[in-house]
Amino acid sequence: MNESSPSLRTFLDLLARRDELTRVTDAVAADLEAAALLAALGERPTLLEHVRGSDYRVAAGIVSRRRYLAWALGVKPERLLQRLVEALASPGPPPLWDGGPCREVVKPTVDLRRLPFFTHWQTDAGPYATAAVLFLDDPETGPNASFHRLLRLDERHLVARLVENRGAYNSWHRVAPAPLPVAIAIGLPPHILLAASMGPPPGVDEMTIAQALAPTPLVRCENGIQVPAVAEFILEGRLTQQLTAEGPFVDLTGTLDIVRQQPIIEIDRITHRQAPIYQALLPGGLEHKVLMGLPKEPTICAAVGEVADCRNVYITPGGASWLHAVVQIHKTEADAGRRAGEAAFRGHPSLKHVVVVDTDIDIFNPEAVEWAIATRFQADRDLQVWPDQPSSSLDPSACQLPGRKARAAKVAVDATVPWEGNQPPAMQPFRQLAFPSVDLTAYHIEGGKNGN
Repeated sequence: MNESSPSLRTFLDLLARRDELTRVTDAVAADLEAAALLAALGERPTLLEHVRGSDYRVAAGIVSRRRYLAWALGVKPERLLQRLVEALASPGPPPLWDGGPCREVVKPTVDLRRLPFFTHWQTDAGPYATAAVLFLDDPETGPNASFHRLLRLDERHLVARLVENRGAYNSWHRVAPAPLPVAIAIGLPPHILLAASMGPPPGVDEMTIAQALAPTPLVRCENGIQVPAVAEFILEGRLTQQLTAEGPFVDLTGTLDIVRQQPIIEIDRITHRQAPIYQALLPGGLEHKVLMGLPKEPTICAAVGEVADCRNVYITPGGASWLHAVVQIHKTEADAGRRAGEAAFRGHPSLKHVVVVDTDIDIFNPEAVEWAIATRFQADRDLQVWPDQPSSSLDPSACQLPGRKARAAKVAVDATVPWEGNQPPAMQPFRQLAFPSVDLTAYHIEGGKNGN
């Protein structure tokens, strides 16, 4: 394998060199124990060396902090948004290899029970794969890659949660009543995880975005689906038109998602690398939130950029990294804050609440954002409310009816400095003053604990 092609294991090596990788050598059960242990460890990057009932090690938490993704992409954390914007603007075709590491071993029989799918809570419908990326080739729009939670039913069958009117769901409907050939990749490097989370427009292959982030060679499965050559596991099969119950399951908000009738995947073939590493992420945890929220920041930035000078976007963890965002603009017109708030919802339709701030506000500091709301916002002037809007099924407070898009009210808060008519304001009343810096080494100081 070309060493310039990043893989899960090369990133684990990087984490280990930077003393960020925790190894657990005790045997751990995939049923309830493993998830609880990873949560107790604070979702730090972890390698479980022994999982009972399975021959495979498990990696988790590898992108549980934004800085880990920055390391993977070779940028500073504050440059992550710009790096993703650049990749979206310049996708490139990945090379197609004749063979690759993911095909080093072909399992003689299919037995999904040997893979360490986790049961996370007593309420789970069963053991789930949570870091699995589904690959397909739509007859109209072409290749597509997307995350789906997968409930294991038996040794050959999974049930996939397909979000209504999204890419995989539409492809599945388009080929009905025929099955849809698919391949599932488990054990992927951060740049592919990011690309698969980004949801570009129809017809844009996520792997072309991955290629713009880092080399992403592909190989062709026996069923014709192209998958990352560096994947640890590949499950080849068919997304059938047969439905069964999926759920309950704890989703991004940390709340229990409902039971739905979802399609069954039948697996025909399993291949993997030598000594493969299974990958897991905790539902509703830090890694889940980073991978859900961060890839939507460029699309919000692009939409806001059409109506205002957008400088940065942060989808906040307090909003489950999906429902809340802070948008930073350089305000050049009186109504730029209002227009930016409206545009943010076009950039991420699942967004529920957005706060727009000026460039002097640190959007990654919730106290700074709250301060901007406290000192620059007036509800009768700067609040926009849109009732009964298409929303996210992840919001338990939304109106949710089976087979229909969830609906909720949406709110934009313009916490930018108000202008006087069409004139820029006098900034002095709105700036937070700081004391001058002091060299504490010039003073003899005794006692105390730094004010803590």
